[in-house]
Formats: sequence, structure tokens, C-alpha cells
Amino acid sequence: MVQSTEAFQTEYDTRTAELVIRERRFEIMLAKSLDRFIQPENPMSGFPLWSKIWEASILLADHMARTEPDPDRRILEIGCGLGLVGTVAASFGHCVTMTEYDEHALAFARANARLNPGPGSPPEILKMDWHAPSLQGRFDWIIGSEVVYREADFAPLLRLFRTYLRPEGIILLAAELRKTTMAFLNRLSRDHHIEARKKVLHGKGREIPIAFCTIRPRDPADPVSL
Repeated sequence: MVQSTEAFQTEYDTRTAELVIRERRFEIMLAKSLDRFIQPENPMSGFPLWSKIWEASILLADHMARTEPDPDRRILEIGCGLGLVGTVAASFGHCVTMTEYDEHALAFARANARLNPGPGSPPEILKMDWHAPSLQGRFDWIIGSEVVYREADFAPLLRLFRTYLRPEGIILLAAELRKTTMAFLNRLSRDHHIEARKKVLHGKGREIPIAFCTIRPRDPADPVSL
């Protein structure tokens, strides 16, 4: 059963953030409090990183809004969080499958997609565990923002890319420049071509360096630069 926006707002006690991307206004619902998502006995275990609008997500959403849609291009978003990127991409005509693991994040992603309908097809929103993915088929693009925080996720993500990216496909990743970000890109560079651009955004009185990366699988015959 699909909840109404009003019922969802009551259940989760939400607030709304407004963003303008390519002259189009989006309303994104967030939880006013994170208390229900945090384990009191161990606050850092399973901390709801999905529950905020990350600067890298805004950058990736803007990129999707500027990119000409192709009805034959299948796009998989991993770690969609609140649903900003996939919602914006679908609103601008892209064919997107949004995925998350956390049930609360999925609820927010679905609610935000309903709140911001576009002229084209709505995004498909599915649960996916990176360690045991069960989606069908392959995708032309795999996109994600702020998806790498732990080295334990490196191997599952690499397997996911190999399983779901078409041979001529690309991966688009956006993330704040952190040690784990650089370590993951370094690992990817062994068998992928990476075109990385640094963007500096401003938020909460500080400059935020974001890596925006276009990644393509390397042909096994290509030499590897060390």
C-alpha cells in the first residue's frame, strides 16, 4: 500500500528542504530527528548516513540534470539515500533504478520520488544488499554519491560493478575527498580508467572538496600505469 505524503510526514515527523537544480524546484523530505534510527547502546553502529542531503549528491544530481537523457540507457543508482539524485534524474527524463539497503532510506526515497513527479516514467526503487545483490540484467551507467566509507565495502562494490555494468558502460561517482575515497579510487584504477575532476562546494562555513569521477572498465589488453 502506498502511503500518502501526509501520512508519511506524520509517521516520520519530517521537514522539507528545497533545492533548485537547472531552474527546476525540488522538495526533499528529511527526518527532523534521527533518534529513531540510532541504537542508543551503540550510536555509531548503523548510523543513518543516508539521512542527509550530501553536497556530492547535489553535484551528481546537477550532472544528471545537464545530461541529455536516452530512453535506451539503463541507469542504476547505488546507495540512493533520501532519493535526491535518482528523483532529479528521472524528472529530467532518465530511466533510473534507485537502490538502497536500509528500509527507512527506501521509504524516504519512495516518498521523495512521489513528491517530485516528472514528465516521464517514475524511477524504480528497489532494496539491494551490495554483499548479495539480486537484480536482473545489466546497466549502461552505474551512479552513486558518498557510497564509500569503509574498506569492507570495496570488494562488494567491485563485484557489483563487474556483475551489473555492461562492457561499454560507465560508472559515475561523486564523493568528498577523504582517505577512504582516495583508497577506493586507487583500487579501482588497477582495472579501470578514471577521469577525476575536483569540485569545491561551500557548506556550513567551509569549503568542501568533491571528487567527481567518470570510470570505465579497462580492457585486459591495456597496459597498467604504475
